[in-house]
Amino acid sequence: MRYDQNSGRGRRGILCKSTDRVFERISETEKEELDITVYRDGDAVTAEYKSQFDIILMDIQMKFVDGMTAAEEIRKMDSEVVIIFITNMTQYAIRGYEVDALDYVLKPVSYFAFSQKLKRAVSRIKKRSSKYITLAVKGGVIRVDLDDIYYVESAGHNLLYHMGNATHLTSGTMKSAEEQLAEYGFSRGNTCYLINLAHVDGIQDKCAVVKGERLQISRPRMNAFMRELTRYWGELK
Repeated sequence: MRYDQNSGRGRRGILCKSTDRVFERISETEKEELDITVYRDGDAVTAEYKSQFDIILMDIQMKFVDGMTAAEEIRKMDSEVVIIFITNMTQYAIRGYEVDALDYVLKPVSYFAFSQKLKRAVSRIKKRSSKYITLAVKGGVIRVDLDDIYYVESAGHNLLYHMGNATHLTSGTMKSAEEQLAEYGFSRGNTCYLINLAHVDGIQDKCAVVKGERLQISRPRMNAFMRELTRYWGELK
């Protein structure tokens, strides 16, 4: 399934055997050009994986390497690919969050349920077109992918850009950062935090849960933050 203009990776969808007929129907009705690769077991997927796909449709139960184990290996190599599990056991849905699975489809696979989840996956791919900003840091300037920023934290007259593998310190104000990033799905949690909604896993005890961290949402910002988060999640459906 190609979405080159957005993903920039020229990737394809992996098709689970149980969805063959459903995919054929989607291709016909949605007028989407699908580029499909089929693997019969989890070990075959991981052995040949080179971050070449946009979407992976993974059966949980497979003969040699189960889908959850295969997904864990894939996540070590690729943090962006959209994973959807196909299973007849709902208990695996919770484990799916451990590998950042977008969703799961229950067997037997119905056209309507599957097509809705696939549309959600495609929407996520189209929304994550790479956008970059430059940050002036000690010793020079760096180029940062907005998708890699978890949140921005105010630190006096400086800003801390918290990312998956690093934290970058640069001079600036939260107001200027908010003006620059608001259109890209960032929302103020309070006077100290500007949060990338793409990385919000949920809300607990008046905090946004971002990659395991809890970021306080102030009372004045709570309603606006929840509206923006709900709108963002709705656009992914």
